[in-house]
Amino acid sequence: MSSSLVPVIAAILVSGLVVQLLAHRLRVPSVVFYLAIGVVLGPEVLGLVTLETFGSGLEIVVGISVAIVVFEGAFALRIERIRRASTVSLRLVTVSALVMFLGTALAVRVFGGGDWEIALLVGALLVATGPTVITPILNVVRVRDHVATALETEGIVNDVTAAIVAVVVFETLLLDDLGVPATVLSFLQRFGVGVAAGVLATVVIYLLLDSSFVPERDVQASQFLVLAAAVGSFAAAEAVAPEAGIAAAATSGILLGNLDIDNRAEIERFAENTTLVVLSFVFISLAALIDVEAILGLGAGAIAIVLVVMLVLRPLGAIIATAGVERFTWPERLFIAGVGPRGIIPASVATLFAIELELAGNVAAGELLVGTVFAVIFATVAVEAGLARQIGEFLGVSPMRTIIIGGGRVGRALATRLENRGEFVVVVERDADAVEQARSTGFTVYEGDGTDTEVLREANVEDAKRLIATTADDDVNLLACQLAITKFDVGSVYSRVNDPDNVDAFESIGAAAIDASTATAVAIDDEIERPALTHWMNELGDSHDVQEVEVTSEKLAGKSIEELNSEIPDGTFVAVVSRDGENHVPSADSVLEYGDHVTFIGDADAVRRAMNRFHPHD
Repeated sequence: MSSSLVPVIAAILVSGLVVQLLAHRLRVPSVVFYLAIGVVLGPEVLGLVTLETFGSGLEIVVGISVAIVVFEGAFALRIERIRRASTVSLRLVTVSALVMFLGTALAVRVFGGGDWEIALLVGALLVATGPTVITPILNVVRVRDHVATALETEGIVNDVTAAIVAVVVFETLLLDDLGVPATVLSFLQRFGVGVAAGVLATVVIYLLLDSSFVPERDVQASQFLVLAAAVGSFAAAEAVAPEAGIAAAATSGILLGNLDIDNRAEIERFAENTTLVVLSFVFISLAALIDVEAILGLGAGAIAIVLVVMLVLRPLGAIIATAGVERFTWPERLFIAGVGPRGIIPASVATLFAIELELAGNVAAGELLVGTVFAVIFATVAVEAGLARQIGEFLGVSPMRTIIIGGGRVGRALATRLENRGEFVVVVERDADAVEQARSTGFTVYEGDGTDTEVLREANVEDAKRLIATTADDDVNLLACQLAITKFDVGSVYSRVNDPDNVDAFESIGAAAIDASTATAVAIDDEIERPALTHWMNELGDSHDVQEVEVTSEKLAGKSIEELNSEIPDGTFVAVVSRDGENHVPSADSVLEYGDHVTFIGDADAVRRAMNRFHPHD
């Protein structure tokens, strides 16, 4: 290695590590800082990184790095997760991707003045979002699992298809003008090569992992072998067809991620840490190659293209993808519509193509390509990634979690009721069969011991508003509750208590104890004495609900129930008012005070609207 590269590489790596710390502290996606540092290190400011810095090696470094990033994202995509957002994921990578492809091409043709070949090339590149930009966002904005899965699946699949389509369009339409049939055939060939290489690498690595070649407890050997699948599949596919390597890495990642292999947790952590290093290096390097003059040279045309991509095509694609899927709330649909930044694939491929176009004498086409692609990258990263947390908070897509320890019958039944009310439920379970059953039902499940601090951290207990222990073992429940209260400061902790003699132990640490024997007796008594009400209560979350909320609206406090009738939506009423531990059924003259707790009964939608009025989120 040339000694002149040492300070450059050191500057990039150190900057990347600093960015990770800064982004974590400020809760801003790291990709925003990568872009800024890249510009500073590039020819526009310091001139430390230029096209000549890495020479012909840039393409190789970028390719392998992207393969590792895509592999890591694909490895984490379990089939159970994909199934929960399958309809939306499928639409995002098909219909919505086609809308973005053709819509962007049309915008470039109209506002950029390029011919159709360049317009289609830009359209193909800007379909890709990618794990390089989506993962940092999801590390900052905690969304429900089906939303994260849809965005991650879109990023991985569209990275693959966008890279291949872009190369095919470039070679068959732009350079050789071979026509549409040849373009489609070339795409299928490259995609097939990538899938075949990924399958082959998976078979080889799995056989090695499953043989005596790698001892079961040799974590390091497992980690390096799995990483070899990413790099090896990429290299094998690239040797046959350019840009097929990304498809190979994604295929290998998904297949290995869904096979039963030893040391999975350690492998995932290793892949995540490796990704952080290569992500910072590659994104900063590519950001340094941004041609600001090319962007400015497009003038108002670039602004128009950016606006079409961000304000028309992305929202349209999101609406198409989520239409009719009840699991996705409107805030979640709007979040998908508002968060679709572009990353490494468009940047790297556009840079390499622009060089080839300039060498071929088509300087104008190269400038239009680079200027348009980097204008969209700049805008989407700065706005959609940079403001992702604020967008999520404004839309309310980051609900605080309810952690349920135990995925047995009681845990699953409770999780069903809570999710029917729109809660974000995470189940922690150590039994493999129970984990599979809970996942097949559609719950977000973390496999592990609920009394293990690290397992609770992985389930993001720090973001939880409550923890509920529901196992059949009081010792497990008590320890889980104690950790939640003393170590993680969870506000509300509840537990199933199987032995009535243990109730005092739970209450002494501040956990609300639900004696299973008494609860069963009360349920039977309710069924005998008040069956209609019992049946109605058992169906909560379907079309009706009962909710208690604290009065925090200053404009409503100090008024009587009669005066507040206009603020209480039709279809619900105040059943109980709680003040200083005392509960009473209010009359029309009862006055509500700030801090009172009121219980609403009625239609589910009316109850939610009443809660929002009496306890505003802002």
